[in-house]
Amino acid sequence: MAVRRALRQKRLYMLSCLIGMTGANALAATTPAKHRRSHQTTPAQPQTTQPQVAQPKAAPAKPRAMEARQAETISVVTSRRALNGGGGMMRIETAPRAVQTVDKQYIEMRSPTSNALDLIQTLPSVNVSQPDAYGMEGGQIQTRGLTDLDMGLLLDGAPAAAAKYLSENIDSENLEEVSLTPGSAATNLPVISAAAGVLQETSHTPDRKFGGLVDFSYGTNNLSREFIRLESGEIGHTGVRSFFSFSNTHTRSWIGSGINDRKHIDFGMQKDWENGSYAKAFVSWNNENFVIDNYPTAQEFYAYKHTGQGYGRSADPANPNYWKNNNDHWNQVFLTAPIHIALPDHFSFDLQPYFSYGTGYDASPLDPVTDANGATRNLINYFDQNATRQVGTTARLNWQPDSHNTISLGYWYENNYTLQSYPQSYALPGGGAPNPSNMAFRYSDDDKQDAGYEIHSLFIEDTAKYLNDRLTIHGGFKFVMSNTWNKDYFGRQSANRTEPLPQLQIGYQINDQNQVYLNVEGDYRQPSQVDLGWLYTDVAIPKNQYSIKEELGWRYHNQYFMIDASFFNYNVTNRIVDQYIGMNNYSPFSIGNQQMRGFDFMIAGRSIHGFSPYASVEYLHASQDSNVFDPYQNIMLHSAGTQAIMAPHVMANFGLTYVYKGFFSNASVHYTGPQNVAVAGDQRMPGYVTDTLSLGYHFKPFGFVKSPTFKLNFTNLTGSIERIGAMGAIYSRNDTSTVWNASRPSYTGYGNSFMVTPRFTMTGTISTAF
Repeated sequence: MAVRRALRQKRLYMLSCLIGMTGANALAATTPAKHRRSHQTTPAQPQTTQPQVAQPKAAPAKPRAMEARQAETISVVTSRRALNGGGGMMRIETAPRAVQTVDKQYIEMRSPTSNALDLIQTLPSVNVSQPDAYGMEGGQIQTRGLTDLDMGLLLDGAPAAAAKYLSENIDSENLEEVSLTPGSAATNLPVISAAAGVLQETSHTPDRKFGGLVDFSYGTNNLSREFIRLESGEIGHTGVRSFFSFSNTHTRSWIGSGINDRKHIDFGMQKDWENGSYAKAFVSWNNENFVIDNYPTAQEFYAYKHTGQGYGRSADPANPNYWKNNNDHWNQVFLTAPIHIALPDHFSFDLQPYFSYGTGYDASPLDPVTDANGATRNLINYFDQNATRQVGTTARLNWQPDSHNTISLGYWYENNYTLQSYPQSYALPGGGAPNPSNMAFRYSDDDKQDAGYEIHSLFIEDTAKYLNDRLTIHGGFKFVMSNTWNKDYFGRQSANRTEPLPQLQIGYQINDQNQVYLNVEGDYRQPSQVDLGWLYTDVAIPKNQYSIKEELGWRYHNQYFMIDASFFNYNVTNRIVDQYIGMNNYSPFSIGNQQMRGFDFMIAGRSIHGFSPYASVEYLHASQDSNVFDPYQNIMLHSAGTQAIMAPHVMANFGLTYVYKGFFSNASVHYTGPQNVAVAGDQRMPGYVTDTLSLGYHFKPFGFVKSPTFKLNFTNLTGSIERIGAMGAIYSRNDTSTVWNASRPSYTGYGNSFMVTPRFTMTGTISTAF
């Protein structure tokens, strides 16, 4: 009997273990996709930035009886919060270069009207300026003494719209994360302007289950916005899944008169194979009509701040400055389709084709004229982009000859082209700018101008890991061959240029908590096709800008907080800056050499009783090394030794996230110090502070409503009136410009023009997944 009893106990024990294992497997199989770890490789980034976070050791198991009382349940859940701090305002990184990332947790707390510029404004390396509260007009970035025109702006590894039009690319609901590498550009990236690094947006990964997301927003300035995303789930048993989304946005100008409208579509599709291969596609369409803001001079700004005299567009159709005479109309299609193929014998292949096409125009008023019948009529000037097209691809063959090295050999091709003209038309009888192709209102023709460039580039890189993967050494070399051309009614000009771009990155993981890294590389910038279109062919194409950069960094994290510090030094030759010439367009000119050095520091806390703090600071010493000739005054400016233009010495940020059960909130404050806004150093902009606040609550799901949420987003809580950025570079405060001011006619202004912080705004949003 004792033997039978022992056998019975043994069988019961084995049966209980089997039931427990079966229950655990069933639970894991039904765990929602959002809780699973996603293994996704972006071809544009050969080195992963996702760290492995050390988990605390489990306590010794306590003895227990051999008989199981009930089936065991084992739950395995991974969370992105193990990798971030400050409520998603900072993420642990391991790449041997500076990387600054905001992730989905932070993005979901912000307003759905946010674009990538809104989301990165608390990173230490950047100062973001936006002229409107809802991101429809994009904005500008300053980073380490350079601007977004010196940056590579990418979506899923493909070149995207400029920062001025960043909202054209993707809706914020479809953003997984936004990363900034302020001092670096990976060797294999398709970028021509990477002196200031790379801003990378990552699109939503389609869900494996059918469902979707819907939200509705309403706010100040008559904002209304609707968004819906549908998830196909896995289609049959093909492994293919996709999503489709549509948004519609309508808002009023925050100063002066005017209406802005935007309609946007995003579509994504993905297929994964068991051997690690995948194919992904992202397509977006954007249609936008918005008022081109008037950007005040210092004199106009102070008149507005101290007396309330506005500088916005007029509501009077008879006024040349009528808001419908100052509008941007744009249609754009964007496509990228990265493919990764795992091959035998430790080979793999990456291919990323991309394409974008846009057409539209910008309108601005001219002084009234008298027509053939003696009537006075308002006149409209156009920057008419009949077509702007960008097409390219990167191809890369990867080989792992041993357990330590990954060698890649690749080729990048790009063709970028714009066809533009500058016609003039009479305003419509009831006011407003007609389509420039409407010949019934044509006042004068302007010959078409085409400009562009073609790039062929070869690159090779090797990533080696030693000492149990604690030591990472990445070396790369890219050789760029570029043919640039510009053709107008004066003639045609072209330039064939080459640029060698070496790169060396070394990272060492001292222990599970400390890492140091060194990054040295060369980057360049050449004028864009639109830049070239604003240069007459009797003006030489500017030489390429070239930068040599060194960066030294240290990272630390534990269970309570994380730290990221980096020291940098840049030497820039043939520095290209851009002067704002109206109608949202810029003309490039060279200001010689610059040097920039400083440090970035970030610290973020893990969640402690629901609180997650964050802080960052940058100190920058940037100096102009050359005297510059001012063609407006016909004098040599003694600018050598002055503080570099648009390079504040100090920028600082503070953020605090609080989460308790369903309630969540985030507050942030940003400070930018004083800066020069003229190459001569004779016009400056004082420091300023901006702030944001987010409040929300996640209600319990019911029925098919999985995540009912309500949130409020606020900007400029104090209602401050501050200049937050110069519209571009100028030679001197004595340079002249033509300015419009509300109902006043055009007059001659002096010095730079500025973006001004929009007034207090509040946006309310209700949303849910289903």
